[in-house]
Amino acid sequence: MNAPSYFEIQSDNPNRAIGFYKELFGWSFQKIEGLPIEYWGIETEGPRGGLLKRPAQAPPPASGTNAFVCSMEVKDFDHMAGRIGDLGGIIALPKFAVPGTCWQGYFIDLEGNTFGIFQADPSAK
Repeated sequence: MNAPSYFEIQSDNPNRAIGFYKELFGWSFQKIEGLPIEYWGIETEGPRGGLLKRPAQAPPPASGTNAFVCSMEVKDFDHMAGRIGDLGGIIALPKFAVPGTCWQGYFIDLEGNTFGIFQADPSAK
């Protein structure tokens, strides 16, 4: 059984992060009112998420915050990797094969967060 999932993105500049992910993945963001922090809900074609202003100085571990890296499935790895670069993201770990499963890679967004993308491909090797 698949467990429901929810992810969060921490950001020093929420508007910049929202623009990056909206342009890259087409996600929609909705500001959530009534919280003690600025927070946006994220709607995707997959898991739901949230975005918040980074609550402590970055980068970890001095800040006491850390990250759980999420990877998003894409239809065309090479196209999306190019889009990430066009939007100012950088490659953290270039495309590699997970044999018999997918093509995977890791990137750094405009806020210094690591995220991954993968393209399912049972012939990857």
